[in-house]
Amino acid sequence: MTALLALAANAGCALLLYLASPQQRLRAMPLPASARLSATVLGAVSLALWITAAGIGAGIAAALITFMLSCVSLPYLAWRFGPAVAKEGRR
Repeated sequence: MTALLALAANAGCALLLYLASPQQRLRAMPLPASARLSATVLGAVSLALWITAAGIGAGIAAALITFMLSCVSLPYLAWRFGPAVAKEGRR
């Protein structure tokens, strides 16, 4: 159960960082800079949960791997499930 909470916190961290980026494609405007602070807090919570679930070494590795996979998959998900208006305007 702890690993699932850590995974959700890590995915939320990556999502907030993506949505606060000027290059994001899911919203018309990026989120304000305070979203980056929230993402940092979620990242720290996720790291603590991963360390609780798997130990120090494996927890740090799991946190980094799930964060990396979340960050890599978000642009593809935005491309696939993004707003239809944005898809029509780009060629």
